[in-house]
Parts: sequence; structure tokens; C-alpha cells
Amino acid sequence: MPSHDKNDRGAGKLSQYRGVLVPANRRVRIRLAGSNPHQHELKAIVESGAQPLETAISRRSQQQEGADAEMEVRLFTGPRVSGPVGWVPRGLESVVDEALSRLDILGRKQRIPVAIVRKGGLYRVELIMGATK
Repeated sequence: MPSHDKNDRGAGKLSQYRGVLVPANRRVRIRLAGSNPHQHELKAIVESGAQPLETAISRRSQQQEGADAEMEVRLFTGPRVSGPVGWVPRGLESVVDEALSRLDILGRKQRIPVAIVRKGGLYRVELIMGATK
């Protein structure tokens, strides 16, 4: 299980979700953990100008859920899937899993929109959870 630098642990709050883990509003985001080692990949994605950016994550299996495995995130960047760009922060795996399930039930692609932002001179990946409402 990866351990992340204290400045690279991601961010998000369960208090931003209502009912069955539905985002309270369209502004809700989750910043991924563990993006520091993937700066080269993130820079290449930003410079390519690929849009829209969306997650390439699969729901956790019962075995992964039981082992409380972290969720690795890759991105769809147009026609290809990137290498790993980070991990869902600890404790927020159920929120992402529920969003993927909700998208599937609605008949939409199981992809969460993504924004890559610069913070402290480094690239960070933010999942736009509000778009999964």
C-alpha cells in the first residue's frame, strides 16, 4: 500500500455528500493523493491539450473492498488511457465507487470528469464529483 508525502495525501470531505453519497452541489471535488511521482505524466497530459479528461477507474471488487485496497486512478485522454496519476484519498473510496455505480444506473459512461490544476508548482488531479449528481 503506497504511503504518500504529507503534501500529497489528497483532499475531500464526506460532509460534502448527502443521502447515498450524492454530492451536495456541482462544485464538490476530490483531489487525488499520490500525484507527486506522476508529475511527468501529468505534464505530458496538460501539454497535449487533450480534452475532456475523465477517469479510467473500475469499481472495487468485494475482495478489494474487504482488504480496503486503495483505488488507483488513470485518465482517458482522448483515444488513450494514461499511466497512473494518483490514488483516491483514504476514506473516500466509497464515494467514488458510489458515483461510478450511479453513472452506470443512469446509463452513462462510468467516467468521472477531471481537472488538472497547478498547486504549489506541482500538478494535482481533481475529480469533479459534482458532475456525477
